[in-house]
Amino acid sequence: MKKILNQLFEHEKLSKDQAKEVLINISKNAYNEAQVAAFISVYLMRGISVEELQGFREALIDLCVRVDTEGMDTIDLCGTGGDGKNTFNISTLSSFVVAGAGYKVTKHGNYGVSSICGSSNVLEHLGYKFTNDPSTLLTQLDKANICFLHAPMFHPALASVGPIRRQLGIKTFFNMLGPLVNPSLPNHQSVGVFDLKLARLYQYLHEGLDKKYSIIHALDGYDEISLTGKTKIINNKEEYIASPDYFNLPTYKPSDIFGGDTIESAAAIFLKVLENDCTDAQKDVVIANSAIAIQCFDQEKDILDCVAEATESIVSGKAKEALIKIKA
Repeated sequence: MKKILNQLFEHEKLSKDQAKEVLINISKNAYNEAQVAAFISVYLMRGISVEELQGFREALIDLCVRVDTEGMDTIDLCGTGGDGKNTFNISTLSSFVVAGAGYKVTKHGNYGVSSICGSSNVLEHLGYKFTNDPSTLLTQLDKANICFLHAPMFHPALASVGPIRRQLGIKTFFNMLGPLVNPSLPNHQSVGVFDLKLARLYQYLHEGLDKKYSIIHALDGYDEISLTGKTKIINNKEEYIASPDYFNLPTYKPSDIFGGDTIESAAAIFLKVLENDCTDAQKDVVIANSAIAIQCFDQEKDILDCVAEATESIVSGKAKEALIKIKA
């Protein structure tokens, strides 16, 4: 590790193979906590390269507990986190809306690190029991159109890194990796990122993966479509800037999509959205993110048709049914 750290401190990049080897060694507890913290901290001070990101991803995919979805078309909806905006659980809610609309979702998530309430926090609070049992997950996918993959159960290699990340309490390159290492390897991905540089990195990396994707970055800093301004969207076909009126939806204030100060308040918002008993801002921002995910399955589909499908999923109660079924 000393050689690697010196290389990084000299502002040199790691090769893909070096990056992969380091992460594998971290998983084997080959380094002490100070060395791992120093390694992580390098990427707080300078950007990560495509080769480094590819190497880290390959290591975690090789080391993870894999989930076979038996050839089904599936999607993961998630954000990198780390945008510091403390919104409610938009991508997790959108996952249930997309499932309610009839699409298969393999949602990958974790406890919040740089936010108060991550997807695992809210689902655990609502009574969902984490599992990595393949038959249980496939049953959930069949009955509810969604299953949830709690990252620590599928990435035991990262057990030693969790405490260090929590102690740092800020975004690290592991935030960047989360959406890339879903153990079910879904063939569709809708992912929000916290800055434009990372959006471009994700584009370069996804071009080498066999999947349809949409990469999202709100230009005012959100790692999701916030409807507080314009959003950069990059997919297999094109890249464009979408204003709220692209979705035929209003513009809202940041305070309208605040996530609450506790897990309990975040969970309350979560249920209100699924029960169609929330504010217009909360409902609309979930609809917009769900619509982009639905369009990811058919990139020729008109976005307003996707908005209509997402809206129907909430209004009809099918999104809430997906939550009920996944907990059964």
